[in-house]
Amino acid sequence: MDISLIIKVAGVGILISILNMLLEKTDRKDWATFTTLAGVIIVLSMVLTEISALFTTVKTMFQLY
Repeated sequence: MDISLIIKVAGVGILISILNMLLEKTDRKDWATFTTLAGVIIVLSMVLTEISALFTTVKTMFQLY
């Protein structure tokens, strides 16, 4: 695992939290919820690729088929 993944997740989190606060101040709470959901989906897709690589490595290490 590389430190760049952690920095990317933190960057997305900061950006989404700023957008969330901005949208809630302008009384657009439904859009704030959608941006939060989009942020969760983006971060989940980034992490799922790493989890897939982890399972592939474990499978190779223990020679599972």
